[in-house]
Amino acid sequence: MNEYLLPLELMVEQLGQLPGVGRKTAAKYAFHLLELPQEELEQFCATLLDGKRRIKSCKHCNNLCEGEVCTVCADAKRANGQICVVEDVKTLMAMERAGTFKGCYHVLGGALSPIDGIGPDQLDLLGLLERIDHDAITEVILATNPTVEGETTALYITKLLKNKELKITRLACGIPVGADLEYADEMTLSKALEGRMALN
Repeated sequence: MNEYLLPLELMVEQLGQLPGVGRKTAAKYAFHLLELPQEELEQFCATLLDGKRRIKSCKHCNNLCEGEVCTVCADAKRANGQICVVEDVKTLMAMERAGTFKGCYHVLGGALSPIDGIGPDQLDLLGLLERIDHDAITEVILATNPTVEGETTALYITKLLKNKELKITRLACGIPVGADLEYADEMTLSKALEGRMALN
């Protein structure tokens, strides 16, 4: 027997599919939606559907956009020969919030993970190679996550580009600003040592 009426149970199941939303939180959201006036709920749903309809992938870099090309690719000042390779749009947006990178991006759409069935064919590596060949790219910055999958993806791309005349760099990993070294784990300290910089 279901805990809730069938229509409510179906709402809980659907909301529970959202990342990070467990059954209790899904039920809380479902009850909140039921308490909304009909007009507000219809507007809420219409906004979600409208966003889904209007938001597309940039034909150059796979960033989110409303037209054919995103604002980053449309900005002529960003064509400086640098392309930053990221796993997903969320990482691209985080980089943009930092406001320091002035080149272009390429969103792979994930990271290599054989256990999850994600191989090279599931990532937009062909699009990356085409851009490198046609967009006068001089430096590829690998900004995949510092996970096993991210490191594997960065290594794969490095091998893929080994015969091209490019500077290939990787984001430094290590100790966050304001952190105490005594609380850092071994992997973080190891990466910090590998990514150390000269001061003179």
